[in-house]
Amino acid sequence: MKPIINPYAALAIGVITVSASAIFVKLSHSPSGVIAFYRLFFSVLFMLPLFLAKYTKELQRITKRDWLFTTISGVLLAFHFILWFESLNYTSVASSTVLVTLQPLFAFIGAYFFFKEKITVGAIISGIIAIIGSFIISWGDFQISGMALLGDILALIACAFITGYLLFGQTVRQRLSLITYTFLVYSISTITLFMYIVFKGEPLMPEVKLDWLYFILLAIFPTLLGHSLFNWVVKWLSTTTISMAILLEPVGATIMAYYILNETVTWSQIVGGIVVIFGLSLFIIDERKLRLKNPSSPL
Repeated sequence: MKPIINPYAALAIGVITVSASAIFVKLSHSPSGVIAFYRLFFSVLFMLPLFLAKYTKELQRITKRDWLFTTISGVLLAFHFILWFESLNYTSVASSTVLVTLQPLFAFIGAYFFFKEKITVGAIISGIIAIIGSFIISWGDFQISGMALLGDILALIACAFITGYLLFGQTVRQRLSLITYTFLVYSISTITLFMYIVFKGEPLMPEVKLDWLYFILLAIFPTLLGHSLFNWVVKWLSTTTISMAILLEPVGATIMAYYILNETVTWSQIVGGIVVIFGLSLFIIDERKLRLKNPSSPL
């Protein structure tokens, strides 16, 4: 059956919409926790009618272990958004988005420790290349400002959290539909973020009314449309192709930041970003080869 639209066009739209995430966060004047809360709150709100209409029966199949892992995933996702959004207050869109894309490398390390996955020489070499790239970015940011380096560190921790979210959720995701799993995780994240902003005493009502628009745009484009397109094109394109395309997110975000936010890009960010993306490209290709040899691999 032919796809209704060109899968490569859909993939390109997905990358562009996801790339806009950091821009919307930067444009917002609200605290990081509040931005993250409304991003997921509106996502859950938009998904609710579809979930209630078609997917509520799946709740009966969820075990206590599934609920535990889904809850942990939701909490980790919440703090991923808090830390990543907070990093954008200190460092540039270019540095933050590049460092967050180290997620495949974090995932492979997690799989090694939790699932006893084999690590190939190619994976080690590509991982070292990506890490060198992240050091180039961080060293350049440190020379600019110590606060920029703090932003880089927050982005790396956010990357670790999104990896944990994926690792805990992968076994549950195998037994539930995408809509049900996503709805539950986003709901748990929303509750977690609400508790966080109440604890921090942050205002639920944004001071700048335009922030409501950015919250809704974050929910519609990067969260629902972008990731939904990635999940749709997997039927037509290989996971390697999709993973490689997602690596273009920092490029798209950096271009948008240059034109929309007037952010300049330093040579250390350009060189470091290229090195990171090159290393991750080699890593994804190597991981793909490993998966073909071992189809039962959990990742």
